[in-house]
Amino acid sequence: MSRKIVVDTSVLISALIGKKGASREVLRRCLKGEYDPQISNALFQEYEAVTSRREVIERCPLTEREIRELLNAIYSVCKWTPVYYLWRPNLRDEGDNFLIELALAGNSEVIVTNNIKDLESAELNFEGLLILRPEQLLRGK
Repeated sequence: MSRKIVVDTSVLISALIGKKGASREVLRRCLKGEYDPQISNALFQEYEAVTSRREVIERCPLTEREIRELLNAIYSVCKWTPVYYLWRPNLRDEGDNFLIELALAGNSEVIVTNNIKDLESAELNFEGLLILRPEQLLRGK
């Protein structure tokens, strides 16, 4: 059984604009079925908004069509998870709470992010939920 994870937008963007690296490897492993990525409406909307930004498109080595194809491939392997319960307030940045909510609703083991500080300062701690950088996830933490 593959490990359930939530892939933060920071990892998606890092994978898009970098030609190699841990973030790209995390996405590759999701596409291969080694990880079971969870997604919610809120995360989907954030993926869509951020990948449509001109500065992201200009820095990405892929064409806009290739970006769309990659997103569609990622969506096809994600488990769409409804979130019924909101854990508010929890994080300093209200805009990041949906990651915790998705992880809890989908029984994810890990939120993988490049912005560890944004998620480590939670008022509520959930035993068994890890906040890891892509490199840490790949090392098997």
